[in-house]
Amino acid sequence: METGKAEIVLNEHIKSDYYKVIFNAPHIAGFVLPGQFVHVQVAGLRDRILRRPFSICDVTETGLLTIVYKIVGEGTKVLSELKVGASCDLLGPLGTPYSLPKDDEYPVIAAGGYGSAATYILAKLSKKKGILLIGAKTEDDLILIDDYKKLGFDVKVATEDGSVGIEGFVTLLLQDFFQNSKNSKMKFYGCGPNPMMIAIAKMASKYEINVELSLDHAMCCGIGACYACVVKVKDNDNDSWKFARTCREGPVFSSDSIYLG
Repeated sequence: METGKAEIVLNEHIKSDYYKVIFNAPHIAGFVLPGQFVHVQVAGLRDRILRRPFSICDVTETGLLTIVYKIVGEGTKVLSELKVGASCDLLGPLGTPYSLPKDDEYPVIAAGGYGSAATYILAKLSKKKGILLIGAKTEDDLILIDDYKKLGFDVKVATEDGSVGIEGFVTLLLQDFFQNSKNSKMKFYGCGPNPMMIAIAKMASKYEINVELSLDHAMCCGIGACYACVVKVKDNDNDSWKFARTCREGPVFSSDSIYLG
């Protein structure tokens, strides 16, 4: 984990309320693993002292670090207005990452909304190219599809309004792969809103399949000190439940370990 100023080299609008910012952050980029995040102190937020957690979308060997984000409040609004040459303080990489699939495993990634940003490095580093199952409310919320295709991934889409792909939730697409998983080597991953992650975990339990899920939770410190981002997980030592920090023990958890309600 490192911290320090990182200069913005690109900050552009993608579509709708989605943006992409690229930082020159060699002090962090070289250590990033799939599914990890950075805690960003957005420049210009005088009365908002807490950092904002952002999943790391991509890194390069030259030290560039990419974040894809959506404007959801004042912090991200201010971030979208920062110009090239401005700097933010970045703390990271943070969090427990995804595990890479074995060379002969077919990765199946289920993403909701900009969950596709958090799984991009995972897809990029996978030796065997698999499939991205992406779900969103409307076409406006579908991002990075072409980027995954360039990696060699197949892409299937579900939208709640039926504007693209099948009409419904991404779990409709995932169920087919769960049903066929016993006949082939598949490795399952998920990232998106927590209700989607819980739905996937319940489906996975039904088919006796384990999925690595990234849980979305509001964070304060990002380093495990404040215990503001806890989720309920199984305590394997005594067959009961305990609380785990999404910033340290997570954000990635096994589906068979999280509390399903």
